[in-house]
Amino acid sequence: MIFVDTGAWIAMSEQSDQYHHEAVAIYAILKRRKARFLTTDYVIDEAVTRLRYDAGFSVAVQFLNLIAQSRRDNVLQWVLINETLFQEAGAIFRQYDTVMLSFTDSVDHSLASFMLEHSTIEITP
Repeated sequence: MIFVDTGAWIAMSEQSDQYHHEAVAIYAILKRRKARFLTTDYVIDEAVTRLRYDAGFSVAVQFLNLIAQSRRDNVLQWVLINETLFQEAGAIFRQYDTVMLSFTDSVDHSLASFMLEHSTIEITP
């Protein structure tokens, strides 16, 4: 399973992004290879918001359609952040006052740590 963060979603969705062509090509290759993708509700929120502000409403809606289709195709699973992961992310965020770390980045770190520690996680269907 491949974790997809905000930057990759934006690169795939926004044609003016400097990495757009590479992101689309890599996604197509991985999808043909039956790769499965993982993301979080926070990453989706962050990507939709950035796309809405930077690329416009229609691009943000197209992204949401891509997410919905990827879920229907059983290519994408996402983790809904629970209280435990949220609290851990808050602790991580508070540690890095000199690093430009978003709260979503802290959530991603918290999720990765949890997955490494427990080797399982409850994922929405």
